[in-house]
Amino acid sequence: MTLYSLSSLSCLPRPMRSVLLSWGIISALMQDPASGVKSQTQRLVITTIPHALSGEDIVAWIASRFKIDALGKNHLLLPAFGTVMVAFGYIYPLQDHKRLILKPDASLYRFQTPYFWPAQQWPVEDTDYAIYLAKRNIRKKGVLELHEQEQYNNLHKWLNHKWDFIVMQAKEQYRAGKERKKPDRVVFDCQERAYWVVHRPPVRASHSLVSGIRTTPLTSFLCFCFSDLIIFTQQCIMRPRVKSSVSIGALVKYTTTYKQHDPFLAPCLPSSPWLTDDATYWTLNMPNVEVPTKMRVERWTFSFGELLSDPRGRDDFRLFLKKEFSGENLAFWESCEDLKWGTAATMNEKAQHIYKTFLARGAPRWINIDGKTMEVTVKGLKHPHRYVLDAAQTHIFMLMKKDSYGRYLKSPVFKETQKRAVAPDAHSFR
Repeated sequence: MTLYSLSSLSCLPRPMRSVLLSWGIISALMQDPASGVKSQTQRLVITTIPHALSGEDIVAWIASRFKIDALGKNHLLLPAFGTVMVAFGYIYPLQDHKRLILKPDASLYRFQTPYFWPAQQWPVEDTDYAIYLAKRNIRKKGVLELHEQEQYNNLHKWLNHKWDFIVMQAKEQYRAGKERKKPDRVVFDCQERAYWVVHRPPVRASHSLVSGIRTTPLTSFLCFCFSDLIIFTQQCIMRPRVKSSVSIGALVKYTTTYKQHDPFLAPCLPSSPWLTDDATYWTLNMPNVEVPTKMRVERWTFSFGELLSDPRGRDDFRLFLKKEFSGENLAFWESCEDLKWGTAATMNEKAQHIYKTFLARGAPRWINIDGKTMEVTVKGLKHPHRYVLDAAQTHIFMLMKKDSYGRYLKSPVFKETQKRAVAPDAHSFR
């Protein structure tokens, strides 16, 4: 059986690869049936654990193999040697699983299966850890350890958009585990728990790998990384990505465009309510006022984003699209915004409503998007989240910006609104 391959370690720094290879070889020697550590079946609580080891047997084997005098001046190396193997996850304790140390007494340990060795370099994903915690939550009927409960709550919040999938996977794994024989099930549970204790240790854990295997401090490697980062930062400061003339030109253009609309650079029309106690300015600029001001209509011409950010401008644009028989584009964009910024409780319901209204075959307000975007969107709706419709929303936004927005600015609808817009006189301070 191949325990690990050299190619699987290529992503690690060379010193760490050597360490993991060495511990893997030593672990394989310790499991040799003829010359390895003697194991036996042990009864633990109400079940039987096969191939269990005692801490004193492991220490004795290390002393014999590496010819270390158990009573000499180097006797402290023996438990330290074993503790490193426990901390790296090659051996795990059966009783006090949170303390990753080797006790040179009758405490029981077991060899970790090669599948879970650090040398395998499996990616430690949040989704996998969430499935493991959800499975433990089902098995323990909601009674998790304190640090596990905290991690479970955090992952539930962060991975809320695919939590149904996580719970489904946990239930499937739990159901498959119940079909195993009890000793096999207990052994696998211990192996899996030991793997996550090493890679996702409890806060303030009493071992050196508090941050997991991948963040083991390697002074030379970190110095190399930080020196590269310093050089890169210095080069970025000396030579910015955009020329200063281009940046200054863009800033001048923006300031010139928005100068009359900035209350710090130009007076409010007719007057600032904070200076004159006259609320006319607020009345004329209400979100859905019937007749907007000329400055407000002028702002719609600056960009398509300015038009959509103004409720009155959006109503005007909706009227134009209705006459063009393409009002479903704006309706779809607004529905996506409602899904993105709405409550989590109604997320699934809104996603299904959007699909049936705009995306399904024969939908009453079907929108025209390319096949690739449609495929990505429909696939994402199987596990809906806030941003599941981003690709389709961006496609429709760009379609309206490049096509409908330009025609709107030349349309009779916009010209009529522009003609009716009011220009209030400035307040006279007399």
